Amino acid sequence: MRVVILFGSEMGTAETAADSIADVMAAAHDASVYDMFDFDVDDLDVRVFHVLVCSTYGDGDLPTGAEPLIDALDARSPDLRGLRFAVFGLGDSVYGDTFNRGGEIIAEKFRWCGATQVGEHARHDASSEVRVKDMARDWACALLDSAKAVLTSA
Repeated sequence: MRVVILFGSEMGTAETAADSIADVMAAAHDASVYDMFDFDVDDLDVRVFHVLVCSTYGDGDLPTGAEPLIDALDARSPDLRGLRFAVFGLGDSVYGDTFNRGGEIIAEKFRWCGATQVGEHARHDASSEVRVKDMARDWACALLDSAKAVLTSA
């Protein structure tokens, strides 16, 4: 089964998380990592499981790297019914209400287009002691366990 991991980053931390997730996924699946900035919305495939890794920039904004994909989803409104995805968000709890908003925006847009979110929505906190690559690896292992039926049928 194919897994496409898309990351949207400002400083590279989401890419680090995406690489850690890919390491776990690659043990059981064909996993590829792409920068959202370079990913064409026409390449979203309902036969592929997608993992969306998105940081939050500033006060709840999307990182620059995620904006083209979101703009394309807004402009084209593709029918993503049948597409399944999971989200690993990154943020900093010092921003309060906008903590991890980037991942939430991405998830909302995919659901708005008809896609189905599966698994726990991960929310890494940059203010915590937990290293992002460790949390991403643990989350990906849990996702493999909890979404086994989804991953094997995609």
